[in-house]
Amino acid sequence: MTRLPVSLQSLVIQCMALLLAALLNRLLQTPFSYHPALWQLALVQGTIAAGLSHRWQQPVWWPPLHFGFLPAILLARQASVPAWVYLTAFLLLMLFYWSTFRTRVPLYLSDRKAWQAVASLLPGTQAFRFIDLGSGLGGVPLYLAPHFPQGCFYGTETAPAPWFISRVRAWLNRSRVRFMRRDYAALDLAEFDVVFAFLSPAAMPSLWQQAHAQMRGGSLFISLSFANDTRPPDQVMTLADGARHTLYAWRM
Repeated sequence: MTRLPVSLQSLVIQCMALLLAALLNRLLQTPFSYHPALWQLALVQGTIAAGLSHRWQQPVWWPPLHFGFLPAILLARQASVPAWVYLTAFLLLMLFYWSTFRTRVPLYLSDRKAWQAVASLLPGTQAFRFIDLGSGLGGVPLYLAPHFPQGCFYGTETAPAPWFISRVRAWLNRSRVRFMRRDYAALDLAEFDVVFAFLSPAAMPSLWQQAHAQMRGGSLFISLSFANDTRPPDQVMTLADGARHTLYAWRM
């Protein structure tokens, strides 16, 4: 089960929870002649789905999504939401989470504390090439570029909407950051002196292998929130309480 992509895993969880809720309903009807309302069944199904999600150690944001999935559908049906609203929501989700089902990397947004911590690790006067893997809305390179005129800054993103927003932000700010719509796995990381990533635990093992195989000696690999089990980081910076607010850096 844990080897399935998280999207397929979630589909299995929802189906299993639905079957278990229906079975529980049948068992209660026989001895007690109890007929629960539809919303009660939806809450039971959501509770079971959230429990299964936690049991299979999905990321922390999935159990609440599983719990609210079926109740949200029922509420939308009762509210008589127009069909175009569903289509619009689907298109927006697709544009922002284009390949999440494959990469298992949702849209994460870092904050200014993280940007400042990354800045403290960059060369002060030496020319360098920096890339943000999975650059989202472009916050990291757009913040860094004005502070390091000797650097060349890049971002790469596969989801169409974040990539387009990044390009628009760069154009409005007349920034020299170049945003590419490419999968980072297809890049040659040897072209960069500093590689930054804020991805997910699922993506880190393969990314570390890529970085270890491609990055040149002396280059810097930085990861926000997610370390790897292969090699301890050379530097750890705690930005706030909790493991998700930690910066890890490796000198390759």
